[in-house]
Amino acid sequence: MIPDLDVIGFSFGIQYADMLGHRGLTHSIFFAVLLGALVTYILTNHVGGASLVTFTFLFLSTLSHGILDALTNGGLGVAFFSPFQNERYFFPWRPIVVSPIGVASFFSETGLRVIWSELRWVWVPFGIVYAISRVLR
Repeated sequence: MIPDLDVIGFSFGIQYADMLGHRGLTHSIFFAVLLGALVTYILTNHVGGASLVTFTFLFLSTLSHGILDALTNGGLGVAFFSPFQNERYFFPWRPIVVSPIGVASFFSETGLRVIWSELRWVWVPFGIVYAISRVLR
């Protein structure tokens, strides 16, 4: 959820399409590497035992946020290559209903469509993959 902290920028006049706007820098590959490295470094120095596996997990977890956003049917796309390029991208197939910005919108018919869409296209498939991986282990 850390990539979506970029919505705070709206309060400071940062426009959606800006590099620091929604689905900009914090949804990029660069940010996923940076956050993964930072948290891995913190874990290494304060908890111990952090490794390449930890970094890879954190990197892929952060990157998956932007990838899933690029599969939604709304917004301006994802700036995968920010800060080097601010062009926004979507994938050709966009089955996930875009989530509204703001908590109040979730308690509506739109919110229910978003939840159903995310269950159908994200949580159930990942749950199946997880279950299969557990069985194979």
